[in-house]
Amino acid sequence: MSWDIILFSSKQKIDSIEDVDDNQFEPMDFCEILENSFSEILINENHREIKGKDFSIDFFTDEEPVSNKMISLYGENGLFELIELSKKYGWQIFDTGLDEMIDLYNPEKNGYENHKKYVGQILRSR
Repeated sequence: MSWDIILFSSKQKIDSIEDVDDNQFEPMDFCEILENSFSEILINENHREIKGKDFSIDFFTDEEPVSNKMISLYGENGLFELIELSKKYGWQIFDTGLDEMIDLYNPEKNGYENHKKYVGQILRSR
């Protein structure tokens, strides 16, 4: 079963999905960034599947820049990868399962201890 999240690019700090100000959205090419951030990507027409260690990330490409992007995750490590990309590119993440925004710097509800271990592994492997 997938874990569906939405990536947002907005000048607004979104605390609640109900408070989103559409005028503050910033269109960007999420697909290009995602495709350039991972080495193993399966391509089937407009569908992409990123394969990683103990995770995969599914999404469909867009024909133009967008301000938000629906992503399906399989495996918790995929979220941790997206958290790191979100920090780098100023994205925000909405968890459709929890129906709330994910605090990128304090994601306890999404496996914070595992996230710390995962980041440590990444830093040690570089």
